[in-house]
Amino acid sequence: MISAQSFGENGKMKDYHHTGPVEYRFSPYTFNGGTVLAVAGEDFAIVASDTRLSEGYSIHSRDSPKCYKLTDTTVIGCSGFHGDCLTLTKIIDARLKMYKHSNNKMMTSGAIAAMLSTILYGRRFFPYYVYNIIGGLDEHGKGAVYSFDPVGSYQRDTYKAGGSASAMLQPLLDNQIGFKNMTGVEHVPLSKDKAVQLVKDVFISAAERDVYTGDALQICLITKEGVKEEMVTLRRD
Repeated sequence: MISAQSFGENGKMKDYHHTGPVEYRFSPYTFNGGTVLAVAGEDFAIVASDTRLSEGYSIHSRDSPKCYKLTDTTVIGCSGFHGDCLTLTKIIDARLKMYKHSNNKMMTSGAIAAMLSTILYGRRFFPYYVYNIIGGLDEHGKGAVYSFDPVGSYQRDTYKAGGSASAMLQPLLDNQIGFKNMTGVEHVPLSKDKAVQLVKDVFISAAERDVYTGDALQICLITKEGVKEEMVTLRRD
């Protein structure tokens, strides 16, 4: 209803809702949380992730693992924007099938890491919002971990954490596996049982502090016999 009070002295209608310029933005990305981790041993590798898929303070799914089996000796862990994770893993899977049909053999972990680097670099101007970690066995049967940034730079590591809780997990791995800031401690080779237990412990700790990490833990143990999966329950709140 328009009354006489709605008009000013100059006869023009007053604007009661004007609060200054309003800027609207659209972002093609969103962060869906989650944490991935990989550890390499003498003759094995472990890739693990939680299963929570969230956005902000909303949980979209409690059963969305972030580990994807690529070959019998290679697993990739992806965290970040879930849509880009799905797209990227589909592209990698297609490339692996093309390679197998052309060469009648599967790619090694190192070759997959180099291929992923070129895929990510090819999208450097509109990058996949994904943090990737590849774990597997190299051509000599030794454990290998390759970590990436979203535009393709990568390096081989012994252990690496990525995702929302990486800032909490990486220092613990530095201490327990890299023996950083530890003096007078004998450096013993990491066994499979100790590595699996350590992965469980660090994810349980992360679930206590990070709201984007929780629900369940998927552990992929990679040996010359293949990939063995194990699920562990984490906090659900």
